[in-house]
Amino acid sequence: MQRKAYVPGVAALLAALLAGCTGGSSDGGSADDAKPGSSATTATAAQPGKYRTLPEPCGAVSQSTLDSLLPGIEQLTDEEQREKAYEGTATVTYDTDRKVGCRWKAESPTATDHLLVDFERVVSYDNAVSDDDRATEIYVKKEVAADLPEPVATSSDSPDTPDTPDSPDASESPDSTDSSGSSGASASSGSAASPSVSEEAGSEESGSDATSGSGESGVPGSTPAALQPRTLDGLGDTAFLDDALNDSGRRTVTVVFRTSNVVVTIQYDEQPATTTDVPSSEDMQDRARKLAGQLAGTFSG
Repeated sequence: MQRKAYVPGVAALLAALLAGCTGGSSDGGSADDAKPGSSATTATAAQPGKYRTLPEPCGAVSQSTLDSLLPGIEQLTDEEQREKAYEGTATVTYDTDRKVGCRWKAESPTATDHLLVDFERVVSYDNAVSDDDRATEIYVKKEVAADLPEPVATSSDSPDTPDTPDSPDASESPDSTDSSGSSGASASSGSAASPSVSEEAGSEESGSDATSGSGESGVPGSTPAALQPRTLDGLGDTAFLDDALNDSGRRTVTVVFRTSNVVVTIQYDEQPATTTDVPSSEDMQDRARKLAGQLAGTFSG
């Protein structure tokens, strides 16, 4: 079953951003960067990004963090194999100043774990569009592609339910109900609205569980709201987390965040050795978020 996407707000943000990029510019540029024939008000080049280089990806994750995310590494008895596993494998890139990444893999008797860390430094070649704005475009497209479900909090209509008790008070008198009909209409519309909201929330949770996996309680469809795919606060300038479970029991947790003109992607997945085991959302998300926080710290200088 496909997860119900929650993109209206993000799509609107992307549309507004794209419109802004084509119509204005930021302060702080040099008049020397102006395009020929442009006016003084539009000639100012957009602000360049904060970062001009990227970290070395295979050295960006500490050994202790790899031990946490990839338990199979510590279980390797061959020292040479263990050291190679810690080193990781750099992803193919054609410009190490713009995009770099590293992959790690470790097998254990209970599961196989993979980790990918990717850094992308965004440069805008349009004087009217800043590097940060161009990086925001890339980040927003990733968030839209993730199809995050609608936040659970918005599906609750509990704040609206206090209006319904007024209907029975008005309907206590048959005359008032029969003469105006408004009380009956209000009651019927309220009762009709509740199931549709409930069904919509149920379909969203069901769709999300199809990809996000069952809850920590072990009961299908009981994924806690706190573990649903969602946007994250306090990580870079903007961030989101996705959590998907496929039919084979492989869980993939993805964290993407933007800091100035750099977009960082962490992809962490685990494939259990047996189909009866389900990787824990809570544990995997916790590990991925801790790594994201560490990587964000390398850009805070």
